Amino acid sequence: MSGLVLKLGPKERILINGAVIENGERRSRLAIITPNANILRLRDAIHPDEVNTPVRRVCYIAQLALSGDADKEQARMQLLRGIEQLSQALNDHDSRKQLDLATDAVLEENFYKALKALRTLLPREERLLAAAPKM
Repeated sequence: MSGLVLKLGPKERILINGAVIENGERRSRLAIITPNANILRLRDAIHPDEVNTPVRRVCYIAQLALSGDADKEQARMQLLRGIEQLSQALNDHDSRKQLDLATDAVLEENFYKALKALRTLLPREERLLAAAPKM
């Protein structure tokens, strides 16, 4: 993740290599220089109780790999399998593009980029699930 710049709001929290860091009273910018650092904005984190849809499940796996809470190789295989399954259901052009970006990122072991691409699918999934007939 070299070259990543984080812009933090007051009191915003981030997870860096397993340590929770809280910003002070003012907005700030942090430049992350260390390559392959595990970084997750806690405001973007998916809570385990919220993992209740297919896209959220795949995002959560990426999040665990990113935070260092999952074995990277196992997460990589689960992510590729999950992305493949999502591509069966989300076959419109925009979804395919995001899934392709996520796949490429996973193959590069760039879990931040994979999570970023997968999160763009959450609103689409929400709309599809809302429109689905109730059983």
